[in-house]
Amino acid sequence: MLGRLAAQRLREIRQAFRQIPQASRSFSTALNYHLDSPDNNPDLPWEFTDANKDKVKEIISHYPSNYKQSAVIPLLDLAQQQHGGWLPVSAMNAVAKIIEVAPIRVYEVATFYSMFNRTKVGKYHLLVCGTTPCMIRGSREIEDALLEHLGVKRNEVTKDGLFSVGEMECMGSCVNAPMITVADYSNGSEGYTYNYYEDVTPKRVVEIVEALRRGEKPPRGTQNPKRINSGPEGGNTTLLSEPKAPPCRDLDAC
Repeated sequence: MLGRLAAQRLREIRQAFRQIPQASRSFSTALNYHLDSPDNNPDLPWEFTDANKDKVKEIISHYPSNYKQSAVIPLLDLAQQQHGGWLPVSAMNAVAKIIEVAPIRVYEVATFYSMFNRTKVGKYHLLVCGTTPCMIRGSREIEDALLEHLGVKRNEVTKDGLFSVGEMECMGSCVNAPMITVADYSNGSEGYTYNYYEDVTPKRVVEIVEALRRGEKPPRGTQNPKRINSGPEGGNTTLLSEPKAPPCRDLDAC
């Protein structure tokens, strides 16, 4: 009885997901849910390019021969770069074959880590940091400015295929909050870049988008002209001279 009820519930869930547009399935169980589509199904052929096959050999050489499966993350990353910023199931299957594991072992990794995109993204995938320091410093306004300017919702791709906007948790530059990352897939794996843009404002992120649209490369790092890297505005106010040695130790004698 319970088995029949569970099976019926599963069928209802699958039917409900089939009725939801692909771009809308971006939260909750949708993160690890797959439905075959014309451009994402296991019957589509997929393999690494000749240049990337050499990279695959180099990556696998870093691991003992009986631990090839440890290369799963860098190989998925390489596959994603080659495929324009997202991982179709056929690419995951190709990686599984290379490292000689069951495909489910690769699916487990690809669905766990948020840096792997399993639906199409733009050639420039913009990721807004949403962790507490960035949120306090205005990350929601940053995201709103990007979405309004591009005319998309989160995780949607612009009609020209150039841009998409996502959210990522802590990028590790809290002192330069708020910030965004731009994953540049416009030149495939050969020209792939992943750059931080820090101390951004709603106006500045729109300027960055338009510079990318023109094919320019905006200067990465802090966008605050009064700062150098992560230093304070106006320069340092502490640690202006060589620190004094602790009085309890003769460092010259060490």
